Amino acid sequence: MAAPFTTLPEAARWYEAWLTEAALPLWAEAGVDRTHGLFHEAMGPDGVPVELPRRARAQARQVFVFATAAAEGFGERWRTTALAGYRRFRQVYRRPDGLFIKRASGAGSPVETAVDIYDQAFALLAMAALHALDPSGGYARDAERLLGGLQARRAPAGGFRESPPHPFQANCHMHLLESALAWADVGGGPEWAGLADEIANLALSRFIDPDTGALREFFDDQWRAVTGEGGLIEPGHQFEWAWLMDRWGRARQAPGAMAAARGLYAMGLKGVDPVREVAVNALWDDFSVRDPFARLWPQTEHLKAALALGSEAEALAAARGLAKYLHPPTRGVWRDRLKPDGSVIDEPAPATSFYHLMVAILELIARTRG
Repeated sequence: MAAPFTTLPEAARWYEAWLTEAALPLWAEAGVDRTHGLFHEAMGPDGVPVELPRRARAQARQVFVFATAAAEGFGERWRTTALAGYRRFRQVYRRPDGLFIKRASGAGSPVETAVDIYDQAFALLAMAALHALDPSGGYARDAERLLGGLQARRAPAGGFRESPPHPFQANCHMHLLESALAWADVGGGPEWAGLADEIANLALSRFIDPDTGALREFFDDQWRAVTGEGGLIEPGHQFEWAWLMDRWGRARQAPGAMAAARGLYAMGLKGVDPVREVAVNALWDDFSVRDPFARLWPQTEHLKAALALGSEAEALAAARGLAKYLHPPTRGVWRDRLKPDGSVIDEPAPATSFYHLMVAILELIARTRG
């Protein structure tokens, strides 16, 4: 299906209409469990929610989406959705130490009480978005307590230890960087700028391969990259880190970080299929294709990075690629995976993708109206 736009400003208008007219209303209504108060984990192409255990990351991401929608002026009604979502999230998932468990049932009973740093990062991001709406709402206290609880997960060689099976990984740090930058943007204390600086410098010194400029995923306890079968290159993460490192580099006036961001963007482009105009899921160490399927979320990161670091033509191609996922039977839902032949897989849309879509759409709007 051809994209319904031919220029970036047209793309921005199309995506904004999809977001405000379809996605936000649908996920605020059908996407919320009115009986138990939690957000649904997934939704079928027909707009009917799918009953699954509720991950903490999905709850936090949806709070972020609706709080951000309110802050961006898309409607005050989204504030109510965000506030109610956070109250229930905090009630169900928060432990006495201020950290959040991994998973609960739809009714709000604990299912998996382990703690992932990845989930904590999204709780912090949701709190930052809420703090932007209401600085007196107590979200800064919640965030400071959560950050304090994370200190027990410090790694001896720097950074943090994630839960098994990959305790030394880049991905959880990427989202901690994102949430630290968000807190710095909304007036958080110096600890947030310090955390952002620490993670960005860890990326520059350890996560990014000095020989190729590519972001590696998994490491040993000294932050030496795992290679071979255990190593992989994810184009979506190349783009996601590129966008974050460019943002941090500009804020700190750090030419090295901005150069690294350009290198990461170039690495991500190695994973873009020129026929489908989508980023594939994974590459091998030699940049040959490891997984030719293409999930939705790498396309949002491709678009963000192309808008920040690429040409107008590259950004438009990324916008066209992402649009392929937004044509299920019910407007406002999305497809999650594209097959190698370009067809979609008929499966539920994960709620977690809404966060990716929201940030990419806002970046597109800002860059075309800027």
